[in-house]
Amino acid sequence: MQVIRYSTSLLLGILFSLTELYAQTKSPKGSLFIIGGGTRSEALIADLIKTAQLGAKDHIVVLPMSSAEPDTSFKYIAAQLSKAANNPIGNLNFDKTTVNNVKWLDSLRTAKLIFITGGDQNRFMKSVLNTPVYEVIHDAYKSGSTIAGTSAGAAVMSRYMITGQQALGDTSYKETFDKLWDKNIVFEEGLGLLHSVIIDQHFIKRSRYNRLFSALNAYPDFDCIGIDEGTAIIVHNNKATVSGVSQVLKFSKPAKLSKTSTGLIKMKDLSLGIYSSEDSFKVKN
Repeated sequence: MQVIRYSTSLLLGILFSLTELYAQTKSPKGSLFIIGGGTRSEALIADLIKTAQLGAKDHIVVLPMSSAEPDTSFKYIAAQLSKAANNPIGNLNFDKTTVNNVKWLDSLRTAKLIFITGGDQNRFMKSVLNTPVYEVIHDAYKSGSTIAGTSAGAAVMSRYMITGQQALGDTSYKETFDKLWDKNIVFEEGLGLLHSVIIDQHFIKRSRYNRLFSALNAYPDFDCIGIDEGTAIIVHNNKATVSGVSQVLKFSKPAKLSKTSTGLIKMKDLSLGIYSSEDSFKVKN
């Protein structure tokens, strides 16, 4: 009988790979509260506080780096949150001088609720990508914290983040796309709290259907979700539940994707769901 011997380094390598795979597939204990922008009602904020399950000794952290006026952005959301909860609310406006601040990072890691404000999602990711802040947000989510965001703070939840820019033709910024062309949508790296989902915000209000069709064409195996203003999805594991006054649309499973010789997108069919408050649906995560 032939005896097969494996080296210690090979066995350790296999063990490390399995450990990494388990870490990636293990479901986070926390939740995501993803708001499509616009006015946040008292009922929506109440659902946020309920989702976060704040205890008497827990604290909240606001990350205002998306905003061009971070102090003002913090002021508005802090005023809303303080009406619904008595917990301390911290303002951590990270920049290159503070991304390694141990005290700030510890406050972020132990926050039961982390809220990412609106503004410019590209500005936010430039502040946190490849810094300890990025890792700490993930650690908090895995450990049971609720990560919330509105508008730009919603867009950053995706691994592939919609920037709002078009790559072809007239590349000046528009609230929606005026064409359905292959390879027209521009993505940047987001937080990746949702691995196989792309989020778009202000969706019905700004008629961003063409943006999300373009995203689905780029990543046909993903769920592409448009969240309207005043509305949120609460994501825990692979379930999303709608809260708020408007609707959420989910595009997925495009059939027979193709393009014309001039680059126009074509698809034979797709799955479309339209959901409103208290509806739930499955998402890839």
